[in-house]
Amino acid sequence: MTLDRRAFLTSLAATPLLSRAAWAQDAISVVATTGMIADAARAIAGDLAEVTALMGPGVDPHGYRQTRSDIVTMTRADLVLWNGLYLEAQLEQVLLDLSERLPVVAVAEAAPADKLLRHADYEGRADPHLWMVPALWTHAVIATRDALIDAAPEHAAQFTANTAAYLAEIDAVGAYARDALGAVPQEARVLVTAHDAFGYFGRAYGFQVEGIQGISTESEAGLQRIGALVEMLVSRRIGAVFVESSVSDRNIRALIEGAAARGHEVRIGGELFSDAMGQPGTYEGTYVGMIDHNATVIARALGADLPSGGVNGKLSAGG
Repeated sequence: MTLDRRAFLTSLAATPLLSRAAWAQDAISVVATTGMIADAARAIAGDLAEVTALMGPGVDPHGYRQTRSDIVTMTRADLVLWNGLYLEAQLEQVLLDLSERLPVVAVAEAAPADKLLRHADYEGRADPHLWMVPALWTHAVIATRDALIDAAPEHAAQFTANTAAYLAEIDAVGAYARDALGAVPQEARVLVTAHDAFGYFGRAYGFQVEGIQGISTESEAGLQRIGALVEMLVSRRIGAVFVESSVSDRNIRALIEGAAARGHEVRIGGELFSDAMGQPGTYEGTYVGMIDHNATVIARALGADLPSGGVNGKLSAGG
């Protein structure tokens, strides 16, 4: 069950705001909207924070609406972290209202404005999918560190040291992604996915990116758009398209069927993690594993000769 904003405000007013002192806990309570942000908070805080992610694997943040339990969890937190840039479109006003009662930080909005992409069909807003490029996501990681330090300044040294170690891992997987994707033949660098979540990826790695839907999964894919993509697949002899873990594969299947009707075979190159990571407890359920998986799956499907285990040899089922 979801709540509209009026119901949220009513519930918020009735929910007592419990501080760290009231809970008598050493660890601070942190709520993150997405798994990517939660992974950063856990890596930085370690056992000094209890981190809860509102959205798990396969959950689409563009359309996610708060539940009653979400409200309780957030109002009892010491810190709430969200992406911002209108990723959590249905939660945005709720989070802004909550910010009047406790620290609420939009970590992706720490990225420099000149690094952000704009999109013609996104009402003048910036593309929110910064995590697709590790070098960009570091801005959100640093903002997460700073928010944790503000929430628990007595642990600033530990947070700073943990952040340095985490950023080293991100730098390493970023270097691997550059090398792996750079091995894809130039003519094959076309990434077709369910929605337009890979704009930063395309800019960073030199890929033409085509999403069937727009930046938000709330947008609709028309027959004209699908028809144009089928024509591109056939005319350029593109052999692979990709599904996403948090988006229905219906439109991708329509592309494959449309190309087949034109005598051109297109296969699914693999499932990518776009707006959510893999299952908790798995390598793909970490940010580093998510990026390793995406880079390896895309590069191998489009013609690069790479080991299936990725940079750390940890990818499950060959990535």
